[in-house]
Amino acid sequence: MNVQQLVEIVQGQVLNPQVSLRHELKGGCGADLMSDVLASVKPDAVLLTGLCNIQVVRTAQMADVRAIVFVRGKKPTAETIALATQEGIPLISSPFGMFELCGRLYQAGLHSLEEPVSS
Repeated sequence: MNVQQLVEIVQGQVLNPQVSLRHELKGGCGADLMSDVLASVKPDAVLLTGLCNIQVVRTAQMADVRAIVFVRGKKPTAETIALATQEGIPLISSPFGMFELCGRLYQAGLHSLEEPVSS
């Protein structure tokens, strides 16, 4: 699935339309703890999150996340959008909650890219 297809499934609004939506996504994850993202997410994932600060984009950069979906209609600051645009990371706002979005994406064939975090 590519990012454009993801936008349609989550009924999302692309917050930085100048970036490419052609990236292929291999899977996804839902998290609000960015340390969990860094510790457990494989590259080429979409990140579903309720956090809207600039650290979400910085974490996505380090974890090779290809797109970020903000749940429950949340929208990040202009600074966050600017950094994501500079880095070529699509930001999408969806009206649905994280639980429903995970289910919609899984049902559409996108599977988890999370690995267990060792203790």
